[in-house]
Amino acid sequence: MGDISKDIKSSFKNNKVKALINIKYTSNWLSSKENDFFKPYGISPQQYNILRILRGAKDRVKVQIVKDRMIERSPNATRLMDKLCDKNLIERERCEQDRRVVYAKITNQGLELLKNIDDSRTVSFLGNLTEDEAATLSDLLDKIR
Repeated sequence: MGDISKDIKSSFKNNKVKALINIKYTSNWLSSKENDFFKPYGISPQQYNILRILRGAKDRVKVQIVKDRMIERSPNATRLMDKLCDKNLIERERCEQDRRVVYAKITNQGLELLKNIDDSRTVSFLGNLTEDEAATLSDLLDKIR
């Protein structure tokens, strides 16, 4: 099992500082694993997040709402959506009454991609956690926020 002190060859003033550094280190590690996971599907983790939001909406939704719901707020969300449109995974349309408002909707091709991702059993980087440990970790992270 990993030990942040050994992994980065450092000691810490106290356990709260160690926990903070460990969260940041683990966040970067998870991001790398996430990128590797989504690469075969031709999308980024942020694009997956957009697709997930649109699937949950069940119908077209304002692009601004998608941006507000993103886990990782991205100033380039519009560019991410452009790429999803180019891949025919989402569709966008302007509101007829207010041309400044744009709606987005997941396509059948986007739904099929998400189904393939959901059916994948290769999310092995969380395999060291039991369901109870995952629940405890989630509760602790919620407590921090």
